Amino acid sequence: MAKQEAIRDARQLGTPKMIVLGFQHFFAMFGATVLVPILVQSFGLPLSIQTTLLMAGLGTLLFHLFAKFKVPAFLGSSFAFLGGFASVSSLSSGKYATMAAAEKLQYACGGIVIAGLLYLILALIVKLVGVKKVMKFLPPIVTGPIIILIGLNLASSAVDNASTCWWLALVSMVIIIAANIWGKGMIKIIPILLGVVGAYIIALIANACGAKDASGAALINFASIKGAKIIGLQPFFTDFKGSIAKFDITAILVMAPIAIASMMEHIGDISAISATVGEKFIEDPGLHRTLIGDGLATSFSALFGGPANTTYGENTGVLVLSGVYDPKVVRLAAIYAIVLSFSPAFAALINTMPAAIIGGVSFILYGMISAIGVRNIVENRVDFSNSRNLIIGAIILVCGLGFKNGLPLFGGKITLTSLAIAAIVGIILNAVLPGKDYEFGSDISGGKSGNLGTY
Repeated sequence: MAKQEAIRDARQLGTPKMIVLGFQHFFAMFGATVLVPILVQSFGLPLSIQTTLLMAGLGTLLFHLFAKFKVPAFLGSSFAFLGGFASVSSLSSGKYATMAAAEKLQYACGGIVIAGLLYLILALIVKLVGVKKVMKFLPPIVTGPIIILIGLNLASSAVDNASTCWWLALVSMVIIIAANIWGKGMIKIIPILLGVVGAYIIALIANACGAKDASGAALINFASIKGAKIIGLQPFFTDFKGSIAKFDITAILVMAPIAIASMMEHIGDISAISATVGEKFIEDPGLHRTLIGDGLATSFSALFGGPANTTYGENTGVLVLSGVYDPKVVRLAAIYAIVLSFSPAFAALINTMPAAIIGGVSFILYGMISAIGVRNIVENRVDFSNSRNLIIGAIILVCGLGFKNGLPLFGGKITLTSLAIAAIVGIILNAVLPGKDYEFGSDISGGKSGNLGTY
């Protein structure tokens, strides 16, 4: 059978088909995007699902503006910053000792604002000196171990959530694994959404039959739905002062270094989208423009209490599946996300998700994040027989796992978290140690990194 010819202008399909294709992109991003605030809430920080959906939609439209409306990418919630949220939630020294969770979230978002602005700095450097010279300072021997640490540092929270009801956690895991390995077409693209929805339906049935979790409580608590409005504004509209980002050097040093991993993810995604649609987006509109769009979308989201955004591999999968490469279809998905963000009742329904389902999903997700770091090292053929690479990787891992309580500086006024220490040490070691053996674009993966928003 002849290969379907790519469609670059979806208007030729007619409005009804465009609307359906937009929903296809919306469903592809939905599961992973709303999972981030659910996971952050499990750390004790009240990240809003409504705000997350709104900022995913607005961030995608902002990205398309800076990318000259040429790149068919959707920007959803980034998993890369989950470890940062967990670290901020556990801060217990200085002014954080008695700080409320809502205010800790504001400081975490302030750190993400700065992380997003780092994209702009990288964009400027890329524009001035070129991407190859920049990537000499961020090779896979640095970014790979950092991505591994992001997943490993979150592993205990996955076990804690799953242990509230192991059989339900296993149900979500089985559905995700089955969809990812044996699924075809759209099924394979939305394993997270299927795992969450499938396990939730089973939990509803079990809850009706009187099933309990490990603590003896009902599997699902519907109390949050009572009184929730069908239509309503996001939290920052009703409590602007309590939602707007706040800035503190400790939180900035927690969140900002994670941009190293997320920026590499961006470069990999743009490379993947370019290969998928047969365009050279790194040249036109240019990597500097896509970095600016992604960075500003992230900073804008965090400024109003939302998570970091990132380009989504799930939607690249939809491009492959549909053969429709028109960015207008992706922008339709962004509009759907914006519309749905104005429903507090929908957000309340999502928040009834049992902790065990969250644990089952994150059991796979956190492990996959670390596995993506390993894949990044393997695909880029990092030579560990080279003692330089071995030393850099070893020290990054020990820093990331060893400094469990961070490193207090200046009498405890500033605390460097383990991930921040690992990132700083890795970049410095790579810069000063002789024998660099990596050149961006010459490896099998074209210089790209793993996508932390998909598997």
